[in-house]
Amino acid sequence: MSRRVVIGIAGGTASGKTLVAERLMDALEPRGVAMIKQDSYYRDLSGMTSEQRAQQNFDHPDAFDIAQIVEHIEALVRGESIEEPIYDFTRHMPSPHTRTIEAGRVIVLEGILVLAEPKLRDLMDIKLFVDADPDIRLVRRLRRDVEERGRTVRSVLEQYESSVRPMHLQFIEPSKRYADVIIPEGGHNHVAIDLIRTKIASILLGASSPGKESVT
Repeated sequence: MSRRVVIGIAGGTASGKTLVAERLMDALEPRGVAMIKQDSYYRDLSGMTSEQRAQQNFDHPDAFDIAQIVEHIEALVRGESIEEPIYDFTRHMPSPHTRTIEAGRVIVLEGILVLAEPKLRDLMDIKLFVDADPDIRLVRRLRRDVEERGRTVRSVLEQYESSVRPMHLQFIEPSKRYADVIIPEGGHNHVAIDLIRTKIASILLGASSPGKESVT
């Protein structure tokens, strides 16, 4: 079985994690990269009313089905395809549909809390943390949730104050210490992307695991 590299990309809400993942895919052979998102694995809350679902804390580690994420990453490492869930953010519940993800030599797991979970960290060859100022993240999240997820400005700000910011301080920010590389400016940090691409290539060739670095 060929060597596969598992990369974890964490960071606060709207910090630029997805852009980093896309830049890495552009720098590598796209067909050889399998990317899954932690956001796809929110627990099934279909037994609750829409009002109850909307009041849930979606930024706490318990909001995610970690066991299923581990199962899917292990399957991809074995070279098997998976059916990634599709989450409906407008209704706060899983869609009945799934997305087929084929195994690649590089497997990217992106999400706010992927470095906060020991079981996920244990599967990673490279652990990245995307850093961005809180005000920038809030503006990005506000724009995304209003334009793409049908939220109101008031609901976004209320959620940010009640759970997003407290959970960031309690769980996400502390998980930065587990990162091998901390990336300011996200996907716009071309030096970081090039460094990581080179490290991926060296691991695929059988080199040792990376040490902790901060790229500025």
